[in-house]
Amino acid sequence: MSDAARPSVPAQPEPAPAAASPAAPELPAGTRAPLSAVDLLAFVCELFAFVTLAIWGFAMWPLPWNIVVGIGAPVAAILVWALFVSPRAVIPVHPFVRGFVELLVYASATVAWWGMGQPWVGVIFAVIAVTVGVISGRRRLA
Repeated sequence: MSDAARPSVPAQPEPAPAAASPAAPELPAGTRAPLSAVDLLAFVCELFAFVTLAIWGFAMWPLPWNIVVGIGAPVAAILVWALFVSPRAVIPVHPFVRGFVELLVYASATVAWWGMGQPWVGVIFAVIAVTVGVISGRRRLA
């Protein structure tokens, strides 16, 4: 048998380079970084936006439509969030597209508060949500 017909040992992959910064140590397999206060605030802002859209749908529409909009608006927002913004997003997108979709959900909740006659709640939520979004977005890009 010639040497060309003999199977050879596959090439071994090169080891991954060590972490570039000491601030980001390698985590053991199956674990993730602990949650920070910014992560928790971002989660609270998400939940507040979804609940706001449900309240808006149930409170601002006449009877047959309030059920449709009260359930449909937060479901649509959750679907968009899961597709593009979630940490385990189904469709990975550029970070700026991710930020735009996040801002779109927060803006819809803000406009909903304005439509319900509570502009200060909308403004306060918008300031908190955008601040938390900018901080968490900068951490992801760093």
